[in-house]
Amino acid sequence: MADYDEPIWLRPERAATGRPAVRSRPEITAAALAVADGKGLEMVSMRNVAAELGTGAASLYRYVSSRDDLLDLMVDATAGDIRLEPPTGDPVGDLVAVGEGMYAVMARHRWLPELVLTRPSLGPNGVRVLDHVLEVLEDHSGDGAAKLEIFALLNAVVATFALNERAAADRPRQAVAYLGHVAATGDHPRIAAVLSDLAAAKVSVEERRKAALTKLLSGLLN
Repeated sequence: MADYDEPIWLRPERAATGRPAVRSRPEITAAALAVADGKGLEMVSMRNVAAELGTGAASLYRYVSSRDDLLDLMVDATAGDIRLEPPTGDPVGDLVAVGEGMYAVMARHRWLPELVLTRPSLGPNGVRVLDHVLEVLEDHSGDGAAKLEIFALLNAVVATFALNERAAADRPRQAVAYLGHVAATGDHPRIAAVLSDLAAAKVSVEERRKAALTKLLSGLLN
């Protein structure tokens, strides 16, 4: 009997019994990504992924055991799209670049930040990203646990940025209008000052994100 407590990447790609394989995990993963991107994460189910493939849900159980397997495969597949440049010798700058690569992928898959925050998983593509981060941190004085914490925090912070920026993009006028009203009352001078600074700075969301990541990572590495 298969041990479903093991990560899916440690299990055979298909059941040992039954008809010859006609599907593959990459094909199933691509179908799951298509469902999530087109219809939302909540629509990812064995039935809907099977329908995307033009087959019955029962046939998928020869390759994946549950929806959780699908989610793990999806998260890892997106990690394969993260652009990783050779280290430059500037750990902070290199990690900011990794974070921006993560953000770009999360921007293409609106459902991804939630999964990164709530059910982090590590498969072959995730290992590639982790290994790159460890290469960047090779000369850092921290121990292995500290380096893993930096990797986890980078994932979590970028996912949080993605969620917050998406929320701001989805409901910008309401938030701006209310904060403008609050500032105009004179009861919250600190909020008024922040809004004034933002209006004067004219800094892009991308520039603010990169600056915040730089400050955070500089603090972690020093």
